[in-house]
Amino acid sequence: MVAEGPVCPPCPPLMRLPENEDRSWARRAIDILEGDGRRSADTHLIKPVFRGLKGISIYLKDESTHPTGSLKHRLARSLFLYGICNGKVRRGTTLVEASSGSTAVSEAYFAHLLDLPFIAVMPRSTSGQKIAAVERFGGRCHFVDDPAQVYSEAARLARETDGYYLDQFTYAERATDWRGNNNIAESIFEQMRAEEYPHPKWVVMSAGTGGTSATIGRYIRYRNLDTRLCVVDVEHSAFYEAYLAGNLDATCSKASRIEGVGRPRVEPSFVPDVIDHMIKIPDAASIAAMYVLSERLFRRVGGSTGTNFFGLCWIAACMMAEGEEGSLVSLICDSGDRYTSTYYDPDWLTKNDIDIEPYREMLETFLDTGEFDAKSLLLDRLPANRNSAG
Repeated sequence: MVAEGPVCPPCPPLMRLPENEDRSWARRAIDILEGDGRRSADTHLIKPVFRGLKGISIYLKDESTHPTGSLKHRLARSLFLYGICNGKVRRGTTLVEASSGSTAVSEAYFAHLLDLPFIAVMPRSTSGQKIAAVERFGGRCHFVDDPAQVYSEAARLARETDGYYLDQFTYAERATDWRGNNNIAESIFEQMRAEEYPHPKWVVMSAGTGGTSATIGRYIRYRNLDTRLCVVDVEHSAFYEAYLAGNLDATCSKASRIEGVGRPRVEPSFVPDVIDHMIKIPDAASIAAMYVLSERLFRRVGGSTGTNFFGLCWIAACMMAEGEEGSLVSLICDSGDRYTSTYYDPDWLTKNDIDIEPYREMLETFLDTGEFDAKSLLLDRLPANRNSAG
């Protein structure tokens, strides 16, 4: 006699498995994004020559040559892949971002490629060139009067449209594979491999969202490189205080005048523990450096590139003062063509009480003679290498 037990349900009848439309759309979308990556190839590593910098080789990774003209092209593609692979971005999903600048332009471009609605939440003071660029790709700009409102407003719009908040400030440090996969750090060190000083003494990067500095700092540690990371912050920004005091709740009430760099709060993507040194520089120094570099490259660069370049010159001056030689790397973040109505407009500089001439003269002298007068900055010894010190 067979013991009684639970009766197993009958096997389901054989049938044709349903197609998953979301997965099919996601596969096509990823093919499109990967195609963009292949066509973009890699950006150039420029080596300008400055006769005053004896024993110092300068390299600038030119991210302005991406299809959308800025460093943020890499980030936008990573954010889209992150959203799609996590199942948050599907056919018809409305995408929302809190951005007043290059990130919004790049995301509008990718939204256009994938035929997705896109809304950029930005301060009303955003430059007309960037607004026009977002709209050219079919994006919509939603304005706020207080820059600190962009986060909550973007989240609200995403909820109300049943959309997805791309949130560069949270996901920038995790959407990019910092171990490799042709991220910007891997690209820099691969291009430097055959140079005279293949391992840079320093990589210099403005704070931005914090994502790029996090990627570079992590990659340096992962590859066990004897390279240090200096992050440069600007006048109206919370990052520098957070780094010095270890206060990740630091805030800044005034909006940054250097687009793409200063932030009113410490963004979740900012990882201070992978940074070896930070400096904070006046806005006039950033803009002066932008002018000086533009003239020597024979084309205009943007304000965040000026921030990078001033920080790079400061590091170079510190090294020369200590008799060090080696290479330094920084980034050209975007073209100066987006700032004709702001940084390159003398009336805008006057209105904002920004006098660039003292810093401009200081940089010209340094690049030609090697003599660096720090003005309001303290030229002190470089810190010990945290990487080697553990």
